[in-house]
Formats: sequence, structure tokens, C-alpha cells
Amino acid sequence: MTILFGRSTFASVLCMALVALAGCSTTKHPAPVEERGGVRVVKPAPAAPDTAASAGMSAATVVVVESKPGTYVVKPGDTLMRIALDTGQAWRDLVRWNNIENPNLIEVGQVLNVAPPAEGAVATKAVTAPKVDTRPLDTRPVTAAASGASAPAPTASAVPTPAPVTAPSKESDDDVQWAWPASGPVASGFDDNRSKGLAITGKAGDPVYAAADGRVVYAGSGLRGYGNLVIVKHNATYLTAYAHNQTLLVKEDQTVKKGQKIAEMGASDAERVQLHFEIRRQGKPIDPSKLLPSR
Repeated sequence: MTILFGRSTFASVLCMALVALAGCSTTKHPAPVEERGGVRVVKPAPAAPDTAASAGMSAATVVVVESKPGTYVVKPGDTLMRIALDTGQAWRDLVRWNNIENPNLIEVGQVLNVAPPAEGAVATKAVTAPKVDTRPLDTRPVTAAASGASAPAPTASAVPTPAPVTAPSKESDDDVQWAWPASGPVASGFDDNRSKGLAITGKAGDPVYAAADGRVVYAGSGLRGYGNLVIVKHNATYLTAYAHNQTLLVKEDQTVKKGQKIAEMGASDAERVQLHFEIRRQGKPIDPSKLLPSR
């Protein structure tokens, strides 16, 4: 049987065949991978000229979290306050170590230093954050060398012999004298999956005490789920958190002593009046009942 095609019909069939052939010959290129300071950055493969590029669009870069020791890669939903708590650091220290201008602006995939850098490696900047005390961490007099003025060189007999510097040991950090932060009964204990600390009940306005000597590194309500919160850093290893208060009685950078009243118990961001108390060792929550003295 003979099939006859008109000239226009033959041209249409030929055009469709060429289009199908071109689609089958498309070659896919693997996405290149680049290392950037402990983070693997996967770049998208270049788009064909007649697709994303011609439309003015670019594919998003995929960031694979692979942080190095002493660093943290920001994940979706992170805040600087939360990162500081989870790494056992003061949020103002993270600001200084990373030269952060605005603590409310951190980006997913950003690599943060969460351990002290080498001395003098990071310049101190004055940073203002909402809902917190904005006093500077340290105020030191300007020396003659820093101001550019020349100072007389000391004679050989006047040069003091430097005293040996002993690095603090983990054993000395563990030697903390703990005390109970409230006198009420414990309603629920530590559970690593559900509760990162103890729930101590009481009446609104009951005193909340510092569990050990230390320095207040946070006092405010900027951490979701904790209400009015006080965080005290005791040394390079330990910090404590006191949540759901109705009144805070201390400010950031304030030194406190064990047994000092730092807040009043309340129900902020909680269903009932209680003190949620945490002890964190290098940022990891541990069971406070194993460190607190027997009642």
C-alpha cells in the first residue's frame, strides 16, 4: 500500500523528528563541589542557554553541613542566643569572635567560631542587641603604645620576670560548689529527650537563687520556650539556665554569688508557675540532680 504525503505534511513530520533527536542528545553535567572553611558547597550545573539563564534565573546553592571543631554552621531556625546556649558560650563572645555587626542577622550556612580564637585574632566591636543590657564587656585604658605615643624603654634591671602561666584544667572547672536554685519540690526530673533540666514548683514571686558563683551572660526573654530567662556562666565548662521567671533581678555581665537572689519564680512561657533549671557542660544539658547536694 502506498502512502502519499503532501509537501506541508512531510515538512511537519521532519521537524518533529529533528526536535526529538535534539532532546535525546542532551548531556547532563555533575554538580561541582567546593570546600569553603569546613563547609561543602555544591554548585548547580550550568543551565542550557534557552532555559534558566535566558530567563534571568539562577539555581540555589546547596550547602552541606560539615563543620570543623570549634565552629558551628548555622541551620534554618537558629538564633545567636540558641547557638550560644547549645555551645556553652556567651552570646556577646560569639559576636566578638565573629565580628558580627547585628546579632539578629545570621545566615543559613554561615560558619561561626564557637571557641575562643587566638589572642588578638578578633577585634572587639560595640554591638547593641534588643531587649538586653548594652554595656560593653570590657573597658580597658588605652596604653601609650596603642595611642601612638612613644614610651621610654625599660632598662635591663627594670624588666620584670614574667610569671609562668598555668592553663586552667578541666578538673578545676569541675570543682564547682553547687546549691539548689529554689526550695520547692521537683515536679519532673531530667530527661534528655523531653526535658533538659528540672522543673521546680512554687508560688509566683518565690525567690530563685544562683546555683554557684558566676557571671550573668544573658537576662531577657529572647529565647523561645524559656520565657524570662537568666543564664549564668560559671567557668569555661559550666553554665546554668533559670527559665519561666516573672521578674529578673540581674543584668548581663553582672557577677553573682552562690545563693544570691537573681529572679522571682513565675509562669512566663509556661503553663504553670515553675522554675525550669538547667546545668550545661560545654553546652550539653546534664542531669542537675547528679551535681546538686542532697536536700
